[in-house]
Amino acid sequence: MAKLLYRLGKTAYRRWPVFIAAWLVVIIGIGAVATTMSKPMSTTFTMPGLESVEAAEELPEIMGTEGGSVLDAASIEVVVAAPEGETLTTPENQAAVNDLVTKLAALDDVPDQISYIWTPEMAEAAAPATAKAMSAQSGQKVTTQQALQMLLGQLQAQPTLSEDGRIGLISTEFEDLEATDVTPEMQKEVTDVIEDAADASGLQIEVRGQGMQVMEIGSASSELFGIIIALFILLITFGSFVAAGLPIITAGVGVGIGTMGITALTAFTDVSSTTPMLATMIGLAVGIDYALFILSRYRSELDHTDDREEAIGIAVGTAGSAVVFAGLTVVIALAALSVVGIPFLTAMGLGAAVTVVVAVLVALTLLPAILGLFKSKAFGLNVRRYNPKREADGHILNNGVRWARFIGKAPILWVLIAVIGLGSLAIPFKDLHLGMPGDGTAPEDSSRRQAVELVEEGFGPGRLDPMMLVVDARDMSGDTAAKQKAYAEVADWAASLDGVAKVVPPSGNDNGAVILIEPETAPEDEATEDLLAELRDGEGAIEEATGTDLAVTGTSAIMSDISEKLNDALLPYLAIVIGLAFILLMLVFRSILVPLTATLGFLLSVLATLGATVAIFQEGAFGIFEGQPIVSFIPIFLIGLVFGLAMDYQVFLVTRIREAHVHGASYREAVVDGFRNSARVVTAAALIMTAVFSGFILMDDPIIKSMGFALSAAVIFDAFVVRMLLIPTLMYLMKEKAWWLPKWLDRILPNVDVEGESLERHYLADRYADDQREPELSKS
Repeated sequence: MAKLLYRLGKTAYRRWPVFIAAWLVVIIGIGAVATTMSKPMSTTFTMPGLESVEAAEELPEIMGTEGGSVLDAASIEVVVAAPEGETLTTPENQAAVNDLVTKLAALDDVPDQISYIWTPEMAEAAAPATAKAMSAQSGQKVTTQQALQMLLGQLQAQPTLSEDGRIGLISTEFEDLEATDVTPEMQKEVTDVIEDAADASGLQIEVRGQGMQVMEIGSASSELFGIIIALFILLITFGSFVAAGLPIITAGVGVGIGTMGITALTAFTDVSSTTPMLATMIGLAVGIDYALFILSRYRSELDHTDDREEAIGIAVGTAGSAVVFAGLTVVIALAALSVVGIPFLTAMGLGAAVTVVVAVLVALTLLPAILGLFKSKAFGLNVRRYNPKREADGHILNNGVRWARFIGKAPILWVLIAVIGLGSLAIPFKDLHLGMPGDGTAPEDSSRRQAVELVEEGFGPGRLDPMMLVVDARDMSGDTAAKQKAYAEVADWAASLDGVAKVVPPSGNDNGAVILIEPETAPEDEATEDLLAELRDGEGAIEEATGTDLAVTGTSAIMSDISEKLNDALLPYLAIVIGLAFILLMLVFRSILVPLTATLGFLLSVLATLGATVAIFQEGAFGIFEGQPIVSFIPIFLIGLVFGLAMDYQVFLVTRIREAHVHGASYREAVVDGFRNSARVVTAAALIMTAVFSGFILMDDPIIKSMGFALSAAVIFDAFVVRMLLIPTLMYLMKEKAWWLPKWLDRILPNVDVEGESLERHYLADRYADDQREPELSKS
C-alpha cells in the first residue's frame, strides 16, 4: 500500500491541475444534482418492532378516527396560572384568557376554533356548538343534552382546572401538520402571542407539547466558532497562515461533498432529515485530522530532502497509509450503527461513513495537488519561523521527546495512575439511567419547563404524559355490552396497580377503547418505567380473562421503549466495532498486544466519560446541573464518534513508533521517535476536537450541554490519558514483545506496509544501528 500511495501522492503533486480540476468536476456535478433534483428530506420518525409504536400506529384505525398516530401529533398545551390568591374564573382573568384563545386561533397554522372547558358552566355554554359538531362528524343527531353529559363526564374524568382554580389547561395543535413539520417560525408566532398576553394580563402563561419541542444539535455560529479555534491551533502548530488554512479548506471540501451527496441522494430515495448532522460533525473532525497528519509528515520529510515531490510522495505513502486505516476504523464504527435497528441512526451512520471516505480521498489526492499548486509557498505567511531545537545527533528535541522520556523513567507508576484514575471516574456508570429529551428536560428558564412545573403543581406529575392503554376488541366475540364490560375490567385492573394515580374511564367503540393511565410519578422517573413494565407483565392474564388484545403506548412509553432498545444494542455494537477494529489494527501493526491495548484503552476512556457524565448530569454532582436522565442515544453516539477519533490518534502515534521499530530502533527509542514526530500532531488534533465539542456546553439546552461535555471529556481522556500516557508506558513495559505475532498468523496476514518499510529512505537506515534493538521475541 505504501508504494501505491507514494506514487499517488507524487502524481497528484506533479499533475496538480488535473487533480484539482477533477475535484471541481465532482463538486459541480454533485452540487448540480443536489440543487436541481433533490427532494425534501423525510421527517418521518419510525421505530419498527416496538409494541408502543405499533399500538400508536393502529390506534386511529381502532378508534375510527382520521389523522396520524400520537407519534405525529403537533400538540400545543398552554398552561395559564393566576397570581397567588386569585383564580382564573374571575371576570378579569376570564376575559384575558378568552382574548388569548382568540389570538391563538387567529394564527395561520392553528385551528380557527379552540375549545377549552374548565367549569360545568363553561361546559353548558359549549354544549350546543359541541352537539352540532358531533352530529356533523358522526352523521347522527346528537342533542345538546347528550353533548353536555359527555363534556361533564370528560371534565370529571380529566379536569382542566386545578382544584384551587389557579391553574388551567388549554389544548390545541398545529393544524394538518406533524410534529416534525413544525418550523421555529411557527413556534415563535405562538410564543409571541403568549408573551404579549402574559404582559397585558399579569397572568403566568407557559406553553409545552410535541409541537413546541426544540432540539438543536448545533448552529452555524457554533460551527464557525469551532473552525476559528481550529485555525488558531493549526496556526500555533505550523506557524504559517497558509499551512494552517489547508486542513480547514480540505476538510470543508470533504464535508461539502458529503452533505451535498446526501442531499442529492434524496432524488433517488428517502433520506432522513437527521442524516447530515453526524456527517457534518465527524466529517469536519476527521477531515482536519487527516490533512493535519499528512501535512505535518510532509514538513518533516522536507528536513531530509529538497525534492518536494519526493517529500509529498513519502508523506502520502506513510502518513497516507495510516490515514486510510484510521478512516476504515471510523467507517466501521459508523456503519455498525445499523446493528441498532433504528432507521434514523442507520441513515446517520451510513451518511457519515460516506463523508469519512470522501475525507480520506480528499486528504490523499486534493491536499497533495494543492501543495503542488503552492509549492514553496505551502508554509508561507509565517508568524514564526520553523526552527526546532535539535539534539547533539541532529534529531529534533521537542516536548513530545521530553514527555516520552519522562514517563519512560517509571512506566509502572504511570500505568497505575492512568488505570486507577480512569477506573475511578467510571464508577458512577453503574447507575446509568437512560431517557429521552422532553419538556421535563428543557432548560429551567424555558417556557416548556415552566409549563411542566405548573402542571405538576396543579394536576400532579402523571398528568404530564399519561400512558395510553389500547384495548383492541376487533377479535373479541360478544355484543357491545360485553365489550364495554371488558373495557371496564381492564380499567379496574390498571387502577389496582401500584404507582397509578388515576385511570380515566375507557372511551371507544366496538373495535376497541383507550384507557388513560396517570402515574404517580413524572415521565422521566424510574418509577414510571417500573409501572410500564408491570403493565406489560400483567397484559397476558387480563387479555385471557377479557378476550381482548392490550398494548401500552403514549409518548412516555415510546421513549422508554426507544431507550431500552438503544441500551440493549450497546453490547452488540461494541462487540462488532471493537472486533472488526481489532482485526484491522492487527493488520496495521502486525501485532496482537498493540491492538489489544488500543481497544482496552478505548474502553477505559469511554467508561470514564460515561461515569463522569452520569455523575455531573444525572446525579447533579457539584451542583452544576440539575439531575436528569442521560439521553438514550448519547452512549451510542459517544462510542461511535470517539472510537473513530481514538483509533485515529492510535494509528497516527503508533505507526510512527512502528516505523522506527522496523528500521532498527530499540523499543525505547522507537517510542521516543514516535512522540518526536506525532505527539504535536495528536495534541493539536485533540485540542481542536475538544474546543469544537466544548462549544456545545455553552448552549442553553441541558441535552446539548451533556452531549458537548461527554464528547469533549472523551477526547481529553482518550487522547491525553490513554494515547499519550497509558499506551506508551505499556509499550515500554512490553518492550520488543509488543510486536510479537505468532508465526502462523504472520503467514496469513497480508503485509499492508503502513509504515512505509518498502520505501527507500537511506537516512532511516543510517539512523539506528542494528545493535540498538533488543533481541526480538521469536515467533512461534
